[in-house]
Amino acid sequence: MQVTETLNEGLKRGYTMKLSAQELDDKVMDKLKEAQPDVEMKGFRKGKVPLPLLKKQFGERVMGEAMQEAVDGAMSQHFEEKGERPAAEPAVKMVNEDWKPGDDVEVEMTYEALPDIPEVDLSKVKAEKLVVKAGDAEVDEALQNLASSAQDFKDRKKGTKAKDGDQVTIDFVGRVDGEAFEGGSAEDYPLTLGSNSFIPGFEEQLVGVKVDEEKVVKVSFPEEYQAPHLAGKDAEFTCTVKALKEPVAAEVDDALAEKFGAESLDALKEQIAERLEAEYAGAARAVMKRGILDQLDGLVSFELPPSMVEAEAGQIAHQLWHEENPDVEGHDHPEIEPTDEHKTLAERRVRLGLLLADLGQKAEVEVTDQEMTQAVMEQARQYPGQEREFFEFVQKNPQMRQQLRAPIFEDKVIDHIADQAEITEKEVSKDELEKEVEKLED
Repeated sequence: MQVTETLNEGLKRGYTMKLSAQELDDKVMDKLKEAQPDVEMKGFRKGKVPLPLLKKQFGERVMGEAMQEAVDGAMSQHFEEKGERPAAEPAVKMVNEDWKPGDDVEVEMTYEALPDIPEVDLSKVKAEKLVVKAGDAEVDEALQNLASSAQDFKDRKKGTKAKDGDQVTIDFVGRVDGEAFEGGSAEDYPLTLGSNSFIPGFEEQLVGVKVDEEKVVKVSFPEEYQAPHLAGKDAEFTCTVKALKEPVAAEVDDALAEKFGAESLDALKEQIAERLEAEYAGAARAVMKRGILDQLDGLVSFELPPSMVEAEAGQIAHQLWHEENPDVEGHDHPEIEPTDEHKTLAERRVRLGLLLADLGQKAEVEVTDQEMTQAVMEQARQYPGQEREFFEFVQKNPQMRQQLRAPIFEDKVIDHIADQAEITEKEVSKDELEKEVEKLED
């Protein structure tokens, strides 16, 4: 196939590839000869069907395959000889759209090449690794939070009015149009006011009730209520208050520790300290990673594929727009035009993405099957009861596998950089670490 360059401007490339009618016919005949031994046709023994007859019968179908193989082969050979990689799938189209059998095939291929990435002296990269120890104050705060989450209830004094957060034990009967309905009644039901476990407006009307009081609660079922025969209907619930309790935090003792699977309070404190320091280490790593990326961004400069920057800027603008308009879930909204700020951020992301990919390739960084399996399992936990379906979806979806692989690869490349960079440890307080994390979010 004859290849002619038509465009070489920055990273933009263009070529025409010409396959003569004779070359195409030769490829068709080669494919027919290859298939001939297995072809059966009425009036001929297996493998003895004449080639002219095969060509008449199957030539048009085989011609399409031969043409595609020729183009694919020419593209692969081109990239191998040029030592280039396209930034995205090349655009390929027929030049002679009125092509017919017997004509030469002329194809146009355009793409943006990935740039050459300059060498980086990683020893020049400098970053801080913040270290936070879990002190007694942090452990005690976490213990109190655990105690609050494991709260108990104790009886309020007789005659006390119910407050938001209290637990009321009630008997109730619900009626629609004066008639009790199925599922609308219960006895000795413990209801925590403010839990929003009942339909809107129900719990608020029980604030202020006392033990032995009867209260009629008037509410309307939501229009989208799960029981169609009740959706949008007005209802009355006759409630009898049988007990009233106030929330109390659990005692910080060995019994609390046992609730959370620890042998003793001291053992629970050790577990909390380990968990807190792991959380601090994760946050500190994010801060260090940002420092490393900032350093790298100042060390390298190279031309960026315009299409990659444009796509990234569009994605950033789209994501930020949805964060500012959380009520819009779909994509039925006006076109979002990226700003200069979005484009600047996109350039940084594309530049660092290409650099990290190049560093990872040169360092032979690989994501293992075990790491991928772990990532899939962690993601699958977000779909309880559908884990198996999620695994099957990932197996059949290369794009999803790449989405799971990318952050693992990036973290391993950051580890590789950190091993060669000048990393200084600095012990700081929890508050100081939180301020640095807030800067990342800003």
